[in-house]
Amino acid sequence: MDAPVKFEKPSAQPAPQSPEGCLAVAIRVPVRIVVLVLVVPVRVVWDALAVGGRFLWRTVLRPVGRALFVWPVVALWRYVVVPGAKAVGWLVSVLVLVPLGWLYQYALTPLGHALAWTARGIGSGLAWVYARVLTPVGHACVWVVDRVTSAVEWLGRYLLVVPSGWLYAWVIAPVGRAIAWCGRGLLWLAKAVGTGVGVVLYWMARILLVLPAIALWRWVLTPVGRVLAVVGREVWDALGHAWRIAGHLSLAVGRALATLFRWIFVAPVSWVYRTVLTPVGHVVRDLVLRPAAEAARSVGRVTRQVLTAARESARQARADFRRTVFGEPRQPQPVERREPMGDETRTLGRSTTVLTKD
Repeated sequence: MDAPVKFEKPSAQPAPQSPEGCLAVAIRVPVRIVVLVLVVPVRVVWDALAVGGRFLWRTVLRPVGRALFVWPVVALWRYVVVPGAKAVGWLVSVLVLVPLGWLYQYALTPLGHALAWTARGIGSGLAWVYARVLTPVGHACVWVVDRVTSAVEWLGRYLLVVPSGWLYAWVIAPVGRAIAWCGRGLLWLAKAVGTGVGVVLYWMARILLVLPAIALWRWVLTPVGRVLAVVGREVWDALGHAWRIAGHLSLAVGRALATLFRWIFVAPVSWVYRTVLTPVGHVVRDLVLRPAAEAARSVGRVTRQVLTAARESARQARADFRRTVFGEPRQPQPVERREPMGDETRTLGRSTTVLTKD
């Protein structure tokens, strides 16, 4: 039995590249070298300005902008505009809308009803006048106008239309046909003359203008344009290539400067903080600050106790002075309760109360 045949998917063919001429190859290398030399300082300065701008934006411009513009606007909106708008809305509602509602309800609505009733009465009178007076008069006027129109039509037909038709058929039409025949002849002659002149002008313009322009475009401008296009494309590619290389160089220089800054400044400061300042701080905290804090707390406790004893002594002295001068305060007298005590109280088993008991 034959083995199954495997069908492999054909690999994707690379896109064909347009062949490059010797002019592009000869221009590419020197142009890229010159552009790289010119672009590297510009890219380094650009990256430095970008880093400085971002740092300045994060640390200075954005906080200052918020403090100068955003926060005042928010505060103005929250504490001035919104309360002012609410107050204006309340004033408009109280001073305008409510009076207008009352005016509409208690003045305009009754007045409108009265005007509507008056208008209905006037309309009924006008309808009676239209039906009983104007309609007969209108019918009479229509009858008179109809008769007058018929008479005018008869007079116009026999005094204007018939003579005009005769004049058109026997005078104007023959004269018009003759003029039209002469016009067609003149138009044919003008067309023939114009065609000849146009042909002559066409060939003159073609020989004197078009053919030289075609030759100039084909043999001068097109080659020069192709050369300039190649040069421009190579310069553009060189600028992009140099910009990318300058970006890598700028990144490397920035990382090197950051590493040097870390070695020269950050690492010594961190080492001094960890190995010198932190132990010294711990020693100062344990030997100076904590004992001073304990002593201050002890002094505070003693001071509070002394002040408490002094307040108690002053209070006792004031009480003794009041008893000496004014005597002992009067004791409250006991008040008899409403319910009798002991056996005098009412119980559930008795039918009498203390008030009715003999």
